[in-house]
Amino acid sequence: MVTVAEEYMPLTLYVPGMTDGRFQEFCEQYADFRLEYSAEGDLIVMPPTDPDTGSRNARIIGELYAWAKQTGFGIVIDSSTGYCLHHGARRSPDAAWTSRLRHKRRDCPEFIVELLSPYDRPRLTRAKMAEWMENGAELGWMIDCAAKTVTVYRAGQEPEVIVHAASMTGEGPVAGFVLDLEALWNI
Repeated sequence: MVTVAEEYMPLTLYVPGMTDGRFQEFCEQYADFRLEYSAEGDLIVMPPTDPDTGSRNARIIGELYAWAKQTGFGIVIDSSTGYCLHHGARRSPDAAWTSRLRHKRRDCPEFIVELLSPYDRPRLTRAKMAEWMENGAELGWMIDCAAKTVTVYRAGQEPEVIVHAASMTGEGPVAGFVLDLEALWNI
């Protein structure tokens, strides 16, 4: 059993070649933490999120779910869902939308949202966003409420940073989805 004080979280351990079975065992052993595994062999151990981040994430998922329900397209995914990506990583989005076909095949969602929490390291979250894009995501938003920025990731393009926007409008797979950022900034 590994014990780590929360001030040292997230914790990154180098564990190359971790199998699906060993990853599952580790997840069961440390059920109070969110665990992810990068393609480079980094095992990332994260504490539960803080209440403000949890509230913001619930709002994102709620708005995304309402849009998906209204349009009748796709499946909305929350942060407890893990994906085994083609290059070996095991990742969980904070929120995502995926078509029914990709959901059925367990492929990488088309749209990913990562919400930076006080525990997150932006460098690691940017790397995670790159992994999502390399594995088939078409659009991704990395939201930093402290800086009031959204970094937009599009397949095959350089990320674009949007500063102090009141809302974000989806495109591509989530064309027509609008996220109220003012509500996130004010939590």
